[in-house]
Amino acid sequence: MVPVSAYLTTKIPTRWLFMIAYGFTAAGTLIAMIAPTSNYNIFLLGRVVMAMGAGISLPLMMTVITNIFPPEKIGVPMGMGGLVIGLAPAIGPTYGGWILSGNTKFLGILQLGDWRTLFLAPFVLLIIVTVLTPFLMADVLPNRNMKLDFISLLESLLGFGLFLYGFTNVGNDGWGDAQSVIAPIIIGLVIIAFFIRRQLHMADPFLDLSVFKIKQFTVTTIAAAINTMAMMGVEMMLPTYIQNVHGLTALQSGLLLLPGSVMMALMSPIAGGIYDKFGAKKLSFIGFILLAIGTLPYLFLTATTPEAFITITYWVRFVAIGLIMMPLITSGMNALPVEKSAQGSASNNTVRMIASSVVVAILASVTTNVINSTKPTHHLSTTNPLQYADKMIQASLNGFHVSFGIAFGFAVLGIFVALFLHEEKVAPAPVREANKQEVIEDGGQNS
Repeated sequence: MVPVSAYLTTKIPTRWLFMIAYGFTAAGTLIAMIAPTSNYNIFLLGRVVMAMGAGISLPLMMTVITNIFPPEKIGVPMGMGGLVIGLAPAIGPTYGGWILSGNTKFLGILQLGDWRTLFLAPFVLLIIVTVLTPFLMADVLPNRNMKLDFISLLESLLGFGLFLYGFTNVGNDGWGDAQSVIAPIIIGLVIIAFFIRRQLHMADPFLDLSVFKIKQFTVTTIAAAINTMAMMGVEMMLPTYIQNVHGLTALQSGLLLLPGSVMMALMSPIAGGIYDKFGAKKLSFIGFILLAIGTLPYLFLTATTPEAFITITYWVRFVAIGLIMMPLITSGMNALPVEKSAQGSASNNTVRMIASSVVVAILASVTTNVINSTKPTHHLSTTNPLQYADKMIQASLNGFHVSFGIAFGFAVLGIFVALFLHEEKVAPAPVREANKQEVIEDGGQNS
């Protein structure tokens, strides 16, 4: 839905579009919550519907902020948006562990320690937000009667859907599965190629890819994608390491990582204020260096690494991510003429979504392969169970070290990409149109 969000933002009034997005998310949450355990496809349908709502609301939020604040004061508002986005991964693991740890109450309702109750609180909150939206939200974005190009819509949904579906299956089926991995990825890429070709030749494109002609937007989008991959490289594997190697529960794992996640959320508005004064280049350069420093120790984790050390290094990583992410997105959006903010938001989110899915698939595959290639034989489990357990832990550590090494590599790559960012001098809103002159064809100017 992310590529479609640009069209929807242009076509549908703001408050109605937010209501539609929240409605999709609430409906998907309900479907997932009541899905029978005997039919996984219904649960999967619920998750897809939830993703449709998120695919609309997140780009829409950035577009609204870009349109209602002048460029020279946009850092803090975008940072507040980052605070909201950052709270989800901060609270989610701890909330999930708390729910699954035993019987709890929410709004006086007893929640059993069951996976279904994970969706109860979000569902109630989504219903409340959906009802309040018409009264609290104004129509702040300009709309026009843009004709829907059904071919572009179909190419977008099929192309990106198949591509991401293929990468999602890598962790379970491996890279060699023709039906669930290879075929969807190849077919998806072919359809995406047709989609791109069509957008470049349309007078009124469904997704305006000309935003990538603006160098600052392109470089910030690439850097944000690298930051996402560096973040996911640890975010996906570290909780598994904590639970499997240290033997902690899901709740304990969530609490261990909570300070870092909260810090990322709190850093977003702070980084936004710094961005308004110094721009994204210095922030992202320092942030990527700090991210590399915070990631490097994970390459040497052992079964006896102190949990406090894990919390501190995780905290350092997420301070860095807070310094990087929203300033990069803000800088890219600031480089666009305001009438293309919806297209830029959709494009940026699409690239980061693809980067996240691809790196998760790669890490899951690499980690599994390393563990399988270094784990002890099953025969050892019967002859020497203690030695077997020790060797299994070491095999798991080998897999985690490779994943963390890949994340470290992305952090180092981000340092070099940050050097290509333009040193910004944020112009007042009326002058913003001048940013269009810095296009890739002209080479731009780097500091």
